[in-house]
Amino acid sequence: MQDLDATWAVRTATPADTARVDALLARSYPKLLRPDYPPSLLVTAVPLIARARPELMACGTYFVAVTPAGDVVGAGGYTSKPRREGWYDMRHLVTDDRHLRRGVARSLVERIFADLRARGQARLDCLATRTAVPFYLAMGFTALRPVDVPLSRGLVFPAIQMQRLL
Repeated sequence: MQDLDATWAVRTATPADTARVDALLARSYPKLLRPDYPPSLLVTAVPLIARARPELMACGTYFVAVTPAGDVVGAGGYTSKPRREGWYDMRHLVTDDRHLRRGVARSLVERIFADLRARGQARLDCLATRTAVPFYLAMGFTALRPVDVPLSRGLVFPAIQMQRLL
């Protein structure tokens, strides 16, 4: 359900949104993750994780929250194919740090839930940043365990594996 005072709308992302999602990730991740990760990790990890994946932008299961002016203030989605036995993976959920606590992420997640339900799916996995754990808990996810997400050149990014039945 969209925030009644919202100045944005959620729609399916397209490849044309890639540059705006890249900019959102690059601008917001460093600010949002700063309280929960050391600067030495952020300086190396953010350039690797703050990129819109072309396959997500084109798959039809990734969404953007867009203002009437065309600014992307949130993005997130899920894998178009299950990773294992019907479990889909939440992917790259982010809210513009200047639009926090306005319902942007909640609207994106609710759209993801509705989309999965419409497809007859009921299970969602998530590798949450430490920063996002309270949000995901509020959205009904269960924290399972800490995990290290391999990035490149031996770099790993600490996350929390979470799941939700829809």
